[in-house]
Amino acid sequence: MSSASPSLTPRVAIIGAGPAGLMAAEVLSGQGLGVDIYDAMPSPGRKLLLAGKGGLNITHSEPLESFLDRYGAHRAFLEAHIRSFDPQALRAWVHALGIETFVGTSGRVFPEGMKAAPLLRNWLHRLRSQHVKIYVRHRWQSLEASTTGWRLQLAGPEGIRQADHAAVIFAMGGASWARLGSDGAWVIPLEALGLPVAPLLPSNCGFETHWSEHFRSRFAGEALKNIAASVRTAGGTTPYRRGECLVCESGLEGSLIYALGASLRHELLEAGEAVLLLDLMPDRSLEWLREQIAAPRGARSMASHLQSRLGLKGVKAGMLREFCDTATYADPAALAQAIKALAVPLHAQRPIDEAISSAGGLRFEALDAQLMLNELPGIFCAGEMLDWDAPTGGYLLTACMATGRAAGLGAARWLRQYQTTTEIAPA
Repeated sequence: MSSASPSLTPRVAIIGAGPAGLMAAEVLSGQGLGVDIYDAMPSPGRKLLLAGKGGLNITHSEPLESFLDRYGAHRAFLEAHIRSFDPQALRAWVHALGIETFVGTSGRVFPEGMKAAPLLRNWLHRLRSQHVKIYVRHRWQSLEASTTGWRLQLAGPEGIRQADHAAVIFAMGGASWARLGSDGAWVIPLEALGLPVAPLLPSNCGFETHWSEHFRSRFAGEALKNIAASVRTAGGTTPYRRGECLVCESGLEGSLIYALGASLRHELLEAGEAVLLLDLMPDRSLEWLREQIAAPRGARSMASHLQSRLGLKGVKAGMLREFCDTATYADPAALAQAIKALAVPLHAQRPIDEAISSAGGLRFEALDAQLMLNELPGIFCAGEMLDWDAPTGGYLLTACMATGRAAGLGAARWLRQYQTTTEIAPA
């Protein structure tokens, strides 16, 4: 970047008008910097709005250490950013928009009214009052250095336009829900710049198994409640998690499956198959189950016996019969073991465009602690396009907002530092 005519207000470009991009814009404009947001969609925050139709899950109320553990191997990279903008800070930020929050029975945090639209409307109003400019239907195509910093090429309603900015923040999302703008189209141009990108894979989605036609026709659409699950791995099993999931036409989906999704995906990639271990009765011990199953059942069928002695019926009983062979079903000890650790083979994930989010993205080693690209000073990245993933429950939105804030702070800090050695011209 070369020196140019002086400017008191350098402008920063943000590519992507999702939560990460909007948060970066708020930070920058709050520090007196000019901000231009470019988004390919007809309006900002479209994925946020759709995610909030069933109740916008902002964050989670669990202790911060447990919260951070939800990011698994990615915790080390995200921790400092989330600690700087933790769930309590995020709730306070929502309150400052004039919207109250509450904690649901699951510990998840929601806005009053549950919807995303009022929050997004108030947020955009505040950004515009801070003179943030938002350009919709503008898709980023390329990037090159210019005398003022960086020159963007964008495809807009009136054709190709070029825009010069002192710094750029990429917050272009992952590759799920392409119809809302998260299509992963940024991978090719970033790789062309020599940046390392991990393959984009579905996250928080269903996993497929081979149901019998009898089971599918009877139980598709049924919920498996009050269960626990783990994943069988080469080194043993992952810790069991409690929750619920849904039987669907192709397999299983829902919050419990999403919580184990990273481990299941890893097993699929490494071994070609993943084995989910279901505890159908987590409140009962193995010993108790053995005693009850071994009790005399007279002329009753085993299905009737299990319903009478254990209360095991419906979809849970159907799952047990689906994955137990005849010998196991006839052996009280083996059947009790199956109830506590029913092996369900999973052979594939659902397509990425059905997923709530995606894993993979720009690898962390390409970034410094301020989320600036090591090889391209003045270029920052944030949000779901980075190589991390997390289950549903407020963890996705929290990390997007926290990294967006960190990128905004990093860009502001970098511009102040840069201006001590040279001047930056306006875009």
